[in-house]
Amino acid sequence: MGRPDTDLAVGLSDAAPAPAAGPSRDRPPRRLPRPVDALVVAGYLALAVLLTAGQWRRPDRLFHQAGDQMLFEWMLARAARAVTGAENPLHSGALNAPHGVNLMANTSVLGLGVPLAPVTWLFGSQVTFLVAVVLCLAGTATAWYALLARRLVRSRVAAAVGGLCCGFAPGMVAQAGAHLHMAAQFLVPVILGLLFRPGTDRVRRHGVLLGLAVAYQVFLGEEVLVFLTLAAAVFAGAYALADRAAARRAAPVVARRLGVAALVAAVLLAYPLWFQFFGPGHYQGMPFFTRGYRLDGASFVASARQTVVGDGHRAGLLAPNATEENSFFGPLLPLLAVLVVVRLWRRPLVRALAACGLLFALLALGTPIRLDRSETGLPGPYRLVAGLPLLDLVVPARFALVCVPVLGVLLALAVDRLPGRPARGWLPWAGAVTAALIPLVPTPIRAVPAPPVPAFVTGAGWREYVPPGRTLVPVPPVTGAAASPATFWQARTRLAFDAPGGFFIGPSSADDPTARWGAPDRPTSLLLRRVAETGQVPVVTDADRRRAVEDLRHWRAAVLVQADSAPTDPVRSTVDALVGPGRDVSGAHIWDVRPLVG
Repeated sequence: MGRPDTDLAVGLSDAAPAPAAGPSRDRPPRRLPRPVDALVVAGYLALAVLLTAGQWRRPDRLFHQAGDQMLFEWMLARAARAVTGAENPLHSGALNAPHGVNLMANTSVLGLGVPLAPVTWLFGSQVTFLVAVVLCLAGTATAWYALLARRLVRSRVAAAVGGLCCGFAPGMVAQAGAHLHMAAQFLVPVILGLLFRPGTDRVRRHGVLLGLAVAYQVFLGEEVLVFLTLAAAVFAGAYALADRAAARRAAPVVARRLGVAALVAAVLLAYPLWFQFFGPGHYQGMPFFTRGYRLDGASFVASARQTVVGDGHRAGLLAPNATEENSFFGPLLPLLAVLVVVRLWRRPLVRALAACGLLFALLALGTPIRLDRSETGLPGPYRLVAGLPLLDLVVPARFALVCVPVLGVLLALAVDRLPGRPARGWLPWAGAVTAALIPLVPTPIRAVPAPPVPAFVTGAGWREYVPPGRTLVPVPPVTGAAASPATFWQARTRLAFDAPGGFFIGPSSADDPTARWGAPDRPTSLLLRRVAETGQVPVVTDADRRRAVEDLRHWRAAVLVQADSAPTDPVRSTVDALVGPGRDVSGAHIWDVRPLVG
């Protein structure tokens, strides 16, 4: 059964030998890296590269949630530009001209974009995005492997399997193809390891390191930090109920670390968080109904589409979309976790993990709870937290991501029981672990064709039309949640030009901070969007032409650019009627509007 936990801090140091009396008790024995560690990390990296194989050397491809990849490519390119140009990394005027975008209030992933800036300079935003995906998946797996091997299990195989689950579970793969801020979880085990570190020495040092890690996580993904904070509190509370004596011993040290960490993080984050919530371009609420993004109860035992046994049709019925398949653990891993909890129930660590995993699984169901596509009418615990500050902004389906490391740790504990057992006890246990993992084997992230970027944009052709202080306007100008040509074209040209619109979250207007997708609508953007959706060329009036000139002046437009334009295209015909005929260039049709705008 393994020895039970005897201390809250030891709950994350369960594999270490019992400490001897004396001063050394406060310092856990240091485990040196082994050759097998390098092999495990190399394996994680190789798997992450394999999962991104659909795009390496394929600039004409994007992952299936193409609009999200365009956004993050833009964010990575913007971070590199901020480094080289010594620009404000929290705000950009490159998009949404003339007002700009509050990047701190969006998923700017500066914690990835800044250190990866040399990759962006040398190879462009697509390669940087793929490198970031690889680092998020493999880095998260490696960090959990290190924590497991150092603190929780004796077997390197057990740690490797647990790290594999934590880094490459279906939910992590689904998020990695679209949401870097959710996949970047490599600091989660670092933060937990520092927070619940055994021993009472070096409280200030570890508190400072904890504060630095928390501050850095804000620049990777604030939503992950919200989940982590809530999960750590639930875990600590459940552990305290399971072993009150250990909790009383550990509480003063943990509290002092938290105090030091809070002070360090507050100093580092005071201005960025002020800028996020009160700076130019800040907003209130979310531009979509977050409560609608919930998971079906049946999804916890279903197979995700990005697995060897995946069923895209059924997965699509049980999750809000392909990027939120956070709970698809297959039919056997949840059952194995229950068996591990039953067998190891007397360990406070296992009881705390079970409580944490169960609560977050229920929260991911939202309210009301749905089971196998049928509404049950049950409200669910999410109803109790839905209106709380910060939690009212998170997607309920993502609560299930907390279950990933919970199951990973339980899986590591299960594998750790194998060495030294007789064959009759070893084989069934090993068979159960193998059977639970097979349905979770990931497949390469699905890629789709990328919209072409005109040679006129990627080359130098646009430069003779766009003087400093003026913008290049893609046609049709995109407002709302649609994939934005401006965002994508800028990302692939290292933000060489400014543009109106774009794919971001901002305020509805200068006087209304209510969140919305993209820039506030202008009459011309609404007109051209309607033409693109209906395919009908409207009767253009003089009033339409006057409004078009006003909008072009508002955008500081110099040239309009439409990719893959055909003479019969209704949008092209409408723009001709608004501003006069344009002309064909390499891969695009352009309208020089400088004479109109002045």
